[in-house]
Amino acid sequence: MRIGIDIGGTKTEIAVLSEDGEVRLRKRRPSPKNYQDCLINLQSMINETEAEVGPAVSIGICLPGAVSPDTGLIKNANTLYLNDRNVTADLKTLLGREIKLVNDADAFALSEATDGAAAGTRSCFAVIIGTGCGGGLVYQKQLITGPNAIAGEWGHNPLPYYSVEKDGPIQDCYCGRQNCIETFLSGTGMAKRYREKVNLDAKTIPDAHAVMARFAAGELSAIEHFQHYVNAMARALASVINIFDPEVVVLGGGMSNISELYEHLPEEISHYVFSDHLNTKIVPAQYGDSSGVRGAAWL
Repeated sequence: MRIGIDIGGTKTEIAVLSEDGEVRLRKRRPSPKNYQDCLINLQSMINETEAEVGPAVSIGICLPGAVSPDTGLIKNANTLYLNDRNVTADLKTLLGREIKLVNDADAFALSEATDGAAAGTRSCFAVIIGTGCGGGLVYQKQLITGPNAIAGEWGHNPLPYYSVEKDGPIQDCYCGRQNCIETFLSGTGMAKRYREKVNLDAKTIPDAHAVMARFAAGELSAIEHFQHYVNAMARALASVINIFDPEVVVLGGGMSNISELYEHLPEEISHYVFSDHLNTKIVPAQYGDSSGVRGAAWL
């Protein structure tokens, strides 16, 4: 048995995977709001799980950030309390055992390329579009990693072809830069920009689901906003396709559940990709928002 854990912005999930990839147990809890509670929560979830299924041969954890090759500390996490923490060492001290740590989008990509929506393909770009906007690259079932531990992090490139007239006012990102792809494509960013556009508060439009409910009801401002969202995503994905040329792009995270994306994205991307035809397939994740925890277990 292998244990995988996915530390998300809103929920923490634990799953037990058998050698044949079958999920034997899965549980979720709300994610804590500070670092010490996060560690205690992880210890509790692991202990409870092993009490039910027995000792695991390995524990893999994915989180919204990366381990700096230079310091061993977490960097680039949009769950801000994880940044500048040595999560690997702290968990080893707490649990008395080794754990493997990986970026959540990398875990998601590994899961989908191993036995998910990109199984059997040679190359895959997998993205999580939820609270943030991360990505991972897989080639021949191997994660592509680099010296900076940032392979696939498209979300903090600037939105291609940005203009105020087309895309609205400049968007500040938590990373300190402006107009990052994440500020336009994440569910958080999508809802924020809609609220700015129609002058509503977060109580009225708390998230992207509320925007899409207005879209489904035929509200013109929501329809226009979603059309812009599709165009912005097409521009952003085309910039990756032009470099990596993957066979499949797998979408995960809460925004990947919007079925209209798969109807409109391929044609929209074809306007920006450097090719006469778009042969890259755009597909939803096979394992949905549990794909990250599977990838963590596969580590």
